[in-house]
Parts: sequence; structure tokens; C-alpha cells
Amino acid sequence: MSTHQIYIKRCLDIAKNGLGTTRPNPAVGCVIVYKNQIIGEGFTGKYGGNHAEVNAINSVTNKQILKEATIYVTLEPCSHFGKTPPCSDLIIKHNIPRVVIGCIDDNEKVAGKGIKKLKDAGCEVIVGVLEEACKSHHKRFFTFHNKKRPYIILKWAETADGYIAPFSKDEQKPVWITNKYSRQWVHKWRTEEQAILIGTNTVIEDNPSLTARDWEGNQPMRIVIDKENRLQKHYNVFNKESKTISITKDQVNFSEDILEQTCNLLYTENINSLIVEGGTQTLQSFINKNLWDEARIFTGKPLFKSGTKAPKFSGYLISEEFILEDNLKIYIND
Repeated sequence: MSTHQIYIKRCLDIAKNGLGTTRPNPAVGCVIVYKNQIIGEGFTGKYGGNHAEVNAINSVTNKQILKEATIYVTLEPCSHFGKTPPCSDLIIKHNIPRVVIGCIDDNEKVAGKGIKKLKDAGCEVIVGVLEEACKSHHKRFFTFHNKKRPYIILKWAETADGYIAPFSKDEQKPVWITNKYSRQWVHKWRTEEQAILIGTNTVIEDNPSLTARDWEGNQPMRIVIDKENRLQKHYNVFNKESKTISITKDQVNFSEDILEQTCNLLYTENINSLIVEGGTQTLQSFINKNLWDEARIFTGKPLFKSGTKAPKFSGYLISEEFILEDNLKIYIND
């Protein structure tokens, strides 16, 4: 790796600390280097708090050496006033001479304006270092602004013989296919995404809470599609642990495209990422509409021999790993 790539890689590593807390802002990472040494680091704070560049600059003890430093950042510094002042202005204020950027922010509020402001002020600007990795990290932010919908992650667990649920069970709760470590991994994912969606049947059959109980972090907003208003408030998804939105006849027209209307509703709610954890019917609906970006699929050891079959889909496999006996494959929509 080149020197610039090494420091942008470090930016990406620390940027992950902001996942799940910065929304709807992107989780940016920033590193400041002086004479081949890192003198400052920062990632985006909770929404309304400091951006990564501000935290990185604030972490530098001797501000005088910033005049000879290089600042690295995963995403183009902002050039507009939002909850906080523009980061490009702060870089210029401290006379930082060189700015290395992973990828351009194509949000219309920025879209090259931050780079232009920096260049006009005399900064040397280098763009496109580990660009694809930075775009992948900021996928939620880009999808939200470019496609006007949340970044959609499909998630399910299936048995070794391809079922996600038995036809019948003794209790109103999930039948676990994966081990406790895989389930903890899912709870970590929940803290990183803004919302989680299921259908009516999953609520009735499993009575899930859809919260992150096995991992510390933000609780996702819960979205329930309830066409016939069948769900009563005693179900766990309506407890006080997180906000819940019910998609009913009051919100959408069920004689038209439900998923498109749901995505439009979530966009207006400023939700930039969504996990779909419903049953096969809900998951398959998203797949059939080609309305998904990523699929995370666990395969456990149990055999059901009969039951509800797992969804059918095709995608590009980007990773595979084992969590003890569980197999986890992650796909992107190609």
C-alpha cells in the first residue's frame, strides 16, 4: 500500500466507531499526519455533534504544526452549514496545506463544493485514495441520497436443508436455527442500522422484540407492515424499548406498490438504512422487486425436513465465514 492508502485505511478503521450513531450523517473517519506520524484522529460524533475533521483537529495538542500537516478523510469535507459549521472552513482556518480524500460526497449540498473551496484557498487536494473502499463504507449515505430510499439489508437464517421455520411449533417465539454467537452478531448489526422491518405474520408467530439485547448500542426503529390492522399493542414490538411505525392502510395504498410506498415513507422519516428480517413472504417480496442492496444469510446445522422454505435469490458473494458450526454468507445485489 502507498503512504496515502495506509492513512486512508486507518480513517476507514476508526470511521466504523460511528456506525449507528451518526445517522442520517455519514460515519466519517479522519487522520492528521505530521512528518510521517499521526498527530490527530477523529470520527463523526452522534448526530448534531462534531464531524470527524473537527474531532481530529481538536485532538491535536500543538495546533501550530497543522500548517505543515496532511489531513486524511474518507469523504469530502462538507462546505455548507448544517447542525455544525463547514469542515472545509475549519481546515482552511488552520492552514492545513494538504487534504487527501477517499471519495467525493455526491450529496447535492456538497458534490465537489468542499474540494473547490479548499483548492481556492490554496490547499493541495488529492481525491480517490481507496475510493471503492470508501464508497462501500459510506454505502448507506450514498444510497439514501442517490436512490431516495434506505440502504436495504436482507437477513435470515436457514437450516441445512433450506427452511427458515417449521410448519408448527409449541410456543409463540422463534425456533432458533443458529447459535448464540451468531445471534449476538445479529444484535450488533441492529445497533449499526437505523431501522428493522418485519411483516404481520412474523409478529404473530414469533412475537419478537427486534431490539439489540446482546450488544450495547442504539436500538433500531421498528417497522411493521400490518395491512389488516391485526396487531394489538400487547406484542413486544410495541414496547417502550424503541420507536415503532406500523405500515397500515392509513399510511399506504395496499392496492398499489406497497414496498415502494414504504421506502418513500422511510425516506421522508430520514431513515438511511433498513434490515429486513421478516418471513419468507416479506423477504421474497423485496427480492422480487429487486429492492435490496445486501443479503446476510446464516445456515445452521439443524434439519427441519419440512416447513417454510427460505427465500430464493441470486447475488454476488462478497464474504463467507464460520461462527462455530454456523455458516454466514454475505451477498451484494449485482
